[in-house]
Amino acid sequence: MSKSPASPVSGPTDHAPKLASRRNVLFGLGAAGLLAGCSRRMEMDLASIQIDDYTTGSIRPSISVDKQVTRPELMYASFTDEGYQLPEIPFAKVDPKFRRQIVVDPTGEAPGTIVVRLQERHLYLVQPGGDAIRYGVGIGRDGFLWNGRANIQYGKKWPRWTPPAEMIARKPELEKWRGGQPGGLDNPLGARALYIFKDGQDTGYRVHGSPEWWTIGQAMSSGCVRMINQDVIDLFSRVNGKTPIVVS
Repeated sequence: MSKSPASPVSGPTDHAPKLASRRNVLFGLGAAGLLAGCSRRMEMDLASIQIDDYTTGSIRPSISVDKQVTRPELMYASFTDEGYQLPEIPFAKVDPKFRRQIVVDPTGEAPGTIVVRLQERHLYLVQPGGDAIRYGVGIGRDGFLWNGRANIQYGKKWPRWTPPAEMIARKPELEKWRGGQPGGLDNPLGARALYIFKDGQDTGYRVHGSPEWWTIGQAMSSGCVRMINQDVIDLFSRVNGKTPIVVS
């Protein structure tokens, strides 16, 4: 009489896969906890030494240091420029977000590019290494806005301002300046002007200074981009030759 096949006998090796599986799960949970703890410790350590990994997803040095971007009482102090005594700016009355500062570049443009973001009321000068110098600006009213890609063809110190004919028609009191208003502390173009050209033609728009510091962050000029005089002097000193500009 034939015998039924013997039932398999469980041996020590039969439990090995289950034990290994449990060990893997426990190890994975433990490793995850360790990594989470390390991650938290790393974040604390990075914060203590001013390292950020926010914008790139990888560790990068904190934003650069520039001797011209410092405490507001120094940046906006009174000083003499080209024979003109610039008044001190009461910076405490200027929204901090519109004061000169270095930020992580949000534009993605090439270093050396000027980017004006009309809705933000900010002008960025893109720096190498992923930073930008940001300035507060005033912009044109609705109906007096220009945007696009162009170039700064040249700049002038304490420029002469000549109001366009259509502006004189709207404001007859400007007739006296039809031939141009000499540069000076009360000149609407302020201490510096950068002239925007597109396809070799003057657009009529400028990035310029203004004695009316309280208009920064507002939309009230006739289409040009205005800056605090101390800020436009700083920007002017950093722009060499033809410079790309993006207004959006």
